[in-house]
Amino acid sequence: MDEPDQELSYASGVAGRPLLGHTIGTDLRRTIARHGAREALVEVASGRRWTYAELGRAVDEVARGLLAKGIGKGDRVGIWAPNCAEWVLVQYATARIGAILVNVNPAYRVHELAYVLRQAGIACLVSATRHRSSDYRGMIEQVRAESPELREVVYIGDPSWDGLVAAGAAVPPSQLAACEATLTADDPVNIQYTSGTTGFPKGATLSHHNILNNGYWVAETLGYTELDRVCLPVPFYHCFGMVMGNLGATSHGACIVIPAPAFDAATTLKAVQDERCTSLYGVPTMFIAELNHPDFGSYDLTSLRTGVMAGSPCPEEVMKRVVAEMHMSEVSICYGMTETSPVSTQTRRDDDLVHRTATVGRVLPHIEVKVADPASGVTVPRGTPGELCTRGYSVMLGYWAEPEHTAEVIDAARWMHTGDLAVMNDDGYLRIVGRIKDMIIRGGENVYPREIEEFLYSHPKIADVQVVGVPDEKYGEEIAACVILRDPDDPLTLEELAAFCRSRLAHYKVPRHLDLVDAFPMTVSGKVRKIELRERLARDLGQAPRAAGAPHLPRA
Repeated sequence: MDEPDQELSYASGVAGRPLLGHTIGTDLRRTIARHGAREALVEVASGRRWTYAELGRAVDEVARGLLAKGIGKGDRVGIWAPNCAEWVLVQYATARIGAILVNVNPAYRVHELAYVLRQAGIACLVSATRHRSSDYRGMIEQVRAESPELREVVYIGDPSWDGLVAAGAAVPPSQLAACEATLTADDPVNIQYTSGTTGFPKGATLSHHNILNNGYWVAETLGYTELDRVCLPVPFYHCFGMVMGNLGATSHGACIVIPAPAFDAATTLKAVQDERCTSLYGVPTMFIAELNHPDFGSYDLTSLRTGVMAGSPCPEEVMKRVVAEMHMSEVSICYGMTETSPVSTQTRRDDDLVHRTATVGRVLPHIEVKVADPASGVTVPRGTPGELCTRGYSVMLGYWAEPEHTAEVIDAARWMHTGDLAVMNDDGYLRIVGRIKDMIIRGGENVYPREIEEFLYSHPKIADVQVVGVPDEKYGEEIAACVILRDPDDPLTLEELAAFCRSRLAHYKVPRHLDLVDAFPMTVSGKVRKIELRERLARDLGQAPRAAGAPHLPRA
């Protein structure tokens, strides 16, 4: 008798209600009509506050100001600033008039800024004057001459911002309404540049339909209502802040709380306490910094019930502490990427601790996911590693002005190939076991860094860890553990680490190199730049690193 067919690694999200079919501007107006008197936005640093009715008026002033400056449907408006209230106003104002908001990474320098201004054809740039050590005004002046489409620069907190708002007084509300009436949910509304590790970044182009629905369904899965207050220390420049955060909140009438321009553990904890936030977002390194802050125990976090940990693999031990010590009993792990608006899978509020710590959840409503063999493209049986692919409303329109690069990641059937290695469990929940390009091949054995990292988080001396492959003449690659210690005065040796691993890990998974570091190189969105760790260790060992971004397996 033939063996029964194994269930394949495919799942589609079922929903009891349809997708939202309107634009971001329409959605904000609907929320204002329902919750106009409720608080919508709080900027802790300045003490400024807006109700939804006030937020709507402020957004309209900026939208009319942009129209007065000749910005209209399809024009690209860049924003280059840390988190602030004006960022939010520009986000919704551009959506109202059909302009395309281009998120410019706050960490960019002159060379990268010039590239984005040219590649996106930015007509108007809204910028901070400076942030930390970056003189934005000075850098913009260096590149204006080589940015022919840049007609207007507006600086936040500068007379030019007041001038933008004042100019809008000459534009009647009827003109704004007429402009908005020409928009559809499928129009592009946002370009986000992915954190490329080689060459220039690519601009993921997202529609109203993409990001409004994704923000809505993430927040719906978290159980948001108008009573929620969402603390957002994650950057607005990234989908985590502006989609899962801002759009998730405004689509449910919840309040956006901006704790600071950039992440600071103490400031975030104080904002949660003082503003009685019910939800807190962060990448794992943010939660680690908060939990390990020397004054952590002095903050009252009892208002919290939920939040999101995402952006990079979420360590089980950290997640357990967040649930137990930060009162976030309904905290969720989200998985996704900029090109998918961003979230594809999410854990649920009623999931047990195992599912909410050991997986990245199951597929969201109205989305499909599958795990496929990276070489053949064939969907693999459940329980088998392969490349995670996703399809549905959330998949980007494409990379801005780069159809060839778009075709490399979105196939003919509209599946987005994520480059992530995943395993789908029998119950449909997914585990991310690594990146195709991060997978280590040691002596012919496939080694997934995530598995080793999760185990090493249980070591009492380790606060944070990243595992990478480094060149080795005998095995091709060897395993290196880059470790941040809980207590720098309590050292850890390679022999001690290896002994800890041998009892629980196969011999070929035991790290052969230990690198003690104070911090990891990070992208502005909170992802560890493993490529930098690999390259530095390879240099230290006198070996040539694997070509940056070169996958071990061919793409489908």
